[in-house]
Parts: sequence; structure tokens; C-alpha cells
Amino acid sequence: MTIKKVGVLGAGTMGSGIAQVFACNGFDVLLVDNQETQLEQALAKIDKSIYKGIERGVISPEIKTIALANLKTSPSLEAFADCDLVIEAVTESESTKIALFQGIDRICPEHTILASNTSAISLTRMAAATSRPTRFMGMHFMNPVPVMKLVELIRALQTSDETFNAVRDVSNALNKTPVEVKDFPGFISNRILMPMINEAIFTVYEDVATIEDVDTVLKLGMNHPMGPLTLADMIGLDTCLFIMNVLQDGFKDSKYRPCPLLQQMVDAGYLGKKTGRGFYQY
Repeated sequence: MTIKKVGVLGAGTMGSGIAQVFACNGFDVLLVDNQETQLEQALAKIDKSIYKGIERGVISPEIKTIALANLKTSPSLEAFADCDLVIEAVTESESTKIALFQGIDRICPEHTILASNTSAISLTRMAAATSRPTRFMGMHFMNPVPVMKLVELIRALQTSDETFNAVRDVSNALNKTPVEVKDFPGFISNRILMPMINEAIFTVYEDVATIEDVDTVLKLGMNHPMGPLTLADMIGLDTCLFIMNVLQDGFKDSKYRPCPLLQQMVDAGYLGKKTGRGFYQY
């Protein structure tokens, strides 16, 4: 099938980034969020991001005009009624996502593909909650979306080859590198990344080394662009804890147990960069 109009649900960091990438690559894009202020902030963020791309020479000025012309916003799910693909990018709550997908499912025509940007939640369970399980899958972008090349394409157990191939073609049209993944907890990226971050937190919890020294070892010893604790702060410690719990619940393996320090920091509201305090002060 041909995908021309794309809906994005959720105007936060990930949603606005996804909308920007589609709009810059010639797709008609509808960004939906029930908070008007969030939509306004998303448009400002997209405008600023594109301007930075022009400054770096990776986006032409003409693309900005095209992208902003392609991008529309709405506070209502009803606006998705003529979309060929709808990508959800809201909070990591399975019940919230399912409720929203069931609403979108009733609104969209039969051919519409539904995709989730979830970083860990079962696509198979979400697909089963809709009337179109064969036209449901995961499309997990990396943050920041306009910069990162990878997109994990996760097959629910029910996902048809036609659906998968259509979303893979769209990913290629975005100049992304799609990787096919089966529906297991954490997929590839977070199944590997989050236990590494969790172990880094354990080294601090057990007083093996300081926060700064743990980050320095990974940066200078393993050539990581940033240390795991800096990265945890950027992702959000609440998100890290959520994914570790998904891994532990999904695999029933104690090696995925969240570090007690991670739990304590989330309980204290020290969630990282977004709250001004995590392993570092912001």
C-alpha cells in the first residue's frame, strides 16, 4: 500500500521529532495532542530544530518551507480519519496506549496502519486490543529523532508481511535505517542498553566509583559519546525504571532487577534533566 498522509499522536519530544522527519521528507503530517499548548510548543520546537539543521548545512531552506506547509495540528483524534498511517508517541502506559488505539481504530478507515513508538511494551497485546491486529506494529524511533538514523520495526505476532513491508518502505523514505525485531521485552535497543545503565547505577550504589568516573570509563574506555549516567538523566530515570521492570516482568529473570538506587531516585522525584536533578544537577 502507498502511505501519503501520516498521523502522529503526542506532541512531546518524540512525537514532534517524528512529525518533523515525516514533514521534511514530503509526507502530509497531522500532529494530534489534546493540549493546545503542547502543540504550540511542538511547532516552535520543530521550527527551531529545522533552523539548526539549516545552520549545519544538513537541511536546505526550501525544506523548511515544504515541511511547515506539510504539517498540520489538531487537538482531536477525529482528525486521523483520512490518515494512511498513525504513529502513537504518548506516555509509556500500556492501558493509556490501548485506550487511545481503540479510539483511533474506530475512527480510521480499514486500510490505516497503526504503529506504536513504545520502547518496551508488548505490541502483540496492543494489536490484540484493536480490530486490525494484522495492520499493527511497532515503529521505535531513537531520540533525537531528526538526528538518529535507527528505527526499530517490531512485528507483533499478528503483523502481516504487507504491513511490515509498507512501514519498512516508509522508513527508508525517511532516510532511516530500519531493523526488523520480534516482539520481546525491550526489543533490541533497550534489552541491551537498559541493563548496562542499571549496572552503571549499581556501581555507584555499591560505592565502586563516583558518578563522574563511571561516565568517564565508558566515554574514554569504550568510546561512548556520553556516559551511561548522563544518558540515563537524558532519557529520564522514571523511563529507565519502567523499562527495567518490563524486562524483569517479561523474562522473570533476576538479572533485570532494577537497582535500589534507581528506585529511590524516582521515588524522590529526581528524574534527570527534565526535573533539573538526576545523577547530575541541571
